[in-house]
Amino acid sequence: MRTLIVATALVVASASAALAQDAEKGKQVFNMCLPCHSIGPGAENKIGPDLNGIDGRHSGTAAGYEYSDANKKSGIVWTEANFKKYINDPQAMVPGTKMIFAGIKNQQEVNDLWAYVSQFDADGNIKKK
Repeated sequence: MRTLIVATALVVASASAALAQDAEKGKQVFNMCLPCHSIGPGAENKIGPDLNGIDGRHSGTAAGYEYSDANKKSGIVWTEANFKKYINDPQAMVPGTKMIFAGIKNQQEVNDLWAYVSQFDADGNIKKK
C-alpha cells in the first residue's frame, strides 16, 4: 500500500511539473498573437487590443479599442481560468467576438502564454513580485 501511495504522489508531482507555467516559453507562444496584439512598454492597439494589464481586466475595456458588442457585454473578467478557456476557442466562449483565431489547444502552451501575458501591469511593466 505504501508503494502505491508513493507511486501516486510521484505521478501527481511529475504531472504538475509538466504543466508548470514558464513566462519565457510563453513569450515564444505570444508570437502567434503578435499579428493582432501587443504587450509591454509602448504597446498599442492593433487589429486586437493591447494586452497590458489583462489579469483582472474586464473584457471590452481596453482604452481606444473598438470591441464587438459581444465582448463588451460578455461580463468576463480576465482571470487565469477565463483566459485559458477563451484562448482555447474564442468563438465558443464569446459568440460574436471579432477575434478570428482557431485557438491554442496545447495546454502547456496555454499555461506558458498566461504566465507571460499576466506578468504585465496596465502600463506594460513587469509586475513586482
